[in-house]
Amino acid sequence: MNISNYADLLKAARQQPEPQRLLFVFTKPELPDGYTEAQNRDFEAGTGGVLTPQMCVDKALDELGDFSDLVKESHQMGPDWKIVFVASLPGHAGVMPSTEEAQEPLKTMIHSIQNGAISKYLAFDQDGDLIQIS
Repeated sequence: MNISNYADLLKAARQQPEPQRLLFVFTKPELPDGYTEAQNRDFEAGTGGVLTPQMCVDKALDELGDFSDLVKESHQMGPDWKIVFVASLPGHAGVMPSTEEAQEPLKTMIHSIQNGAISKYLAFDQDGDLIQIS
């Protein structure tokens, strides 16, 4: 299945043979410490900066509605964000992973994002559209 938006992601997750728990890391671009003038120009132009995790959450598929619901809940729970990274944590033998089992994978996601290793995650903007980050 080709995933081009959040609805496609939920549909694909529901079609998996094992139950899925989705992992979300909400980020926003910021200037790095000790930034250069060129980095500042790029950042001001909307093309630079580093993506800094602001908050994270794990959700079972039955806890998720459409993307606007996720955005609304995220704004009620925490700071502003621009890009959300998503990964799926599959269950085993028909049992969905628990929130406790999702904690280490969430920490790994955060660490990966902080180090720029984002290629294995889906990234969505605040409209729920899949984006490519280079």
